[in-house]
Amino acid sequence: MEEHRFQLKATWEGGLSGTGTLSGKGLKTAISVPSEMNGPGVGTNPEELLIGAAMNCYLITLAAILQRRTLTVKSLTLQSEGLVVVEGGKQSFQQIIHRPHLLLADADEEQVKQAEQATHRAEQACMITKALRGNVAVTVEPSIEVV
Repeated sequence: MEEHRFQLKATWEGGLSGTGTLSGKGLKTAISVPSEMNGPGVGTNPEELLIGAAMNCYLITLAAILQRRTLTVKSLTLQSEGLVVVEGGKQSFQQIIHRPHLLLADADEEQVKQAEQATHRAEQACMITKALRGNVAVTVEPSIEVV
């Protein structure tokens, strides 16, 4: 069994309207409560970081699946959106929606179908999505073009 550990360090000044920093091996950013939730909106926030983690994992997983299927991908981009609901003063992270956009070179109908299947398979295989399962709905809305 292999074990991998990832560490981050954070500092914080002030109360709920305070600000801080978050840093790790490949990350250094300011953090605060988002302005949408009446915070200062400095740097990033937990909501964006959660979406970013899910997005990064999904994108890497999708790229690996597409490579294994030997599809000629000219371009792969991704937009992701998170939905937080506030009800009765309680916040709940409800959903993450991944919207991958693929440009395939000279793909036939079967290859387009394989690419679309890959977009959904990546959501099922992503380690971060698996960690969120049962708590946050993760959906995929792919767009695939042939050039």
